[in-house]
Amino acid sequence: MLGPDFSYEQALIARGVVTIAGTDEVGRGPLAGPVVAAAVILDPSNIPEGLNDSKKISAKKRDVLFDVIKSCARFCVAEASVEEIDELNIYHASHLAMCRAVEGLGAVDHVLVDGNKIPRDMVTPATAIVKGDGKSQSIAAASILAKVTRDRHMDALAQQYPGYGWDKNAGYPTKGHISALIELGVTPHHRRSFKPVHNILCHL
Repeated sequence: MLGPDFSYEQALIARGVVTIAGTDEVGRGPLAGPVVAAAVILDPSNIPEGLNDSKKISAKKRDVLFDVIKSCARFCVAEASVEEIDELNIYHASHLAMCRAVEGLGAVDHVLVDGNKIPRDMVTPATAIVKGDGKSQSIAAASILAKVTRDRHMDALAQQYPGYGWDKNAGYPTKGHISALIELGVTPHHRRSFKPVHNILCHL
């Protein structure tokens, strides 16, 4: 399978669009931790090799590309908190994180958004691309920055809250994480609106 390319960006450049960002988010499914988004503007003359959907490359390669992307591209990483996820729902919170990441870049002419919907609060002209992290190099770069940032954040939280395995499961609902929730209880970093956490709180 071929990885993402720069064709979406090139088509926009051919229409006179100058500054093009790709944005993606990570962390919709976990029971704990924020949802993290990144927005990246690649330099067409200096695109890192090996960009792909962050889920399709190894952690070691992601770490290398994380540093390479940050060294040669404009980028911003943002998040929506657990409290915002519980208040807004994960769908709207993930869009909020993407809007924050794009806004953090400053002036942008067009945004390529991973997914089938453009966030309703996205003020910049945008195009939604289903599975865009496997099609657009700009979105792929954003997926890598978001994934590595979130994984490192969950690694740090795992040191503060041992037993939940967040350094291994990144907050996703693995069997071990569910067992720890039942045995150790709900932490301030758990998403109370998510069913497994909500059900445990209801039985306290």
